Amino acid sequence: MKRVLITGATSGIGKSLVDIYIDNDYEVVATGRDLTKLATLKKQYPSIHTLSFDITQLQQVLDAAEEVNSIDQLILNAGNCEYMETVNPFDSALFERVIRTNLLSVGYCLEAFLPKIKRNGQIGIVSSSVTYLAFTQSQAYGASKAGLNYLARSLSVDLANQDIGVSLIQPGFVETPLTDKNTFDMPGKVTSEFAAKAIFKGMQARKHSIKFPTLFINILRLLSTLPFALWRKIAIYLVNK
Repeated sequence: MKRVLITGATSGIGKSLVDIYIDNDYEVVATGRDLTKLATLKKQYPSIHTLSFDITQLQQVLDAAEEVNSIDQLILNAGNCEYMETVNPFDSALFERVIRTNLLSVGYCLEAFLPKIKRNGQIGIVSSSVTYLAFTQSQAYGASKAGLNYLARSLSVDLANQDIGVSLIQPGFVETPLTDKNTFDMPGKVTSEFAAKAIFKGMQARKHSIKFPTLFINILRLLSTLPFALWRKIAIYLVNK
């Protein structure tokens, strides 16, 4: 039986990933901070192994890794989204918090769990489609996800000789507790179940890039080909609309 470790496994995409991996006969190591939610997950799936730790605390991550043997797949899904209501003055505390949660924590998890991955294993790093374009109030979130893009692609090169694949996962809007807080329109929004199926399929195929939903991503890709000066005018217009 193959084994997958999923961070942020108690809600949203993470919980749907637990569901689909269990349905496909994987042994699941589900991680999160909330002991109550982990206990609920364990009650639903008695066969899973649960780990509670804060991904932003390196020692907690390293201690948790001591309880994990070899794994076939590692999906680094946990993260957070906070928008900057103003950039002048610049909220460096928010910036640091988002970078630590979304980017530095992935480094902590790689230090702890990368040595556990078998040859022919696969890593999935959940980034975001926000990185295609510069959006208002997304300075911290976008920067953290752009960092993940580079990290995933660079890892893919250096882990090739160990036969460990890396999938960069760039979702559009997904219905989760995080996006439930958004007050703006979210075109192309999909369910967490849809997202989990796309990720599972891509991970099994060892795809370097997993992007969804297709139409929304293609629109962003097209817009990203515009000269930045033109996109800047469009973005400013949309902000002031």
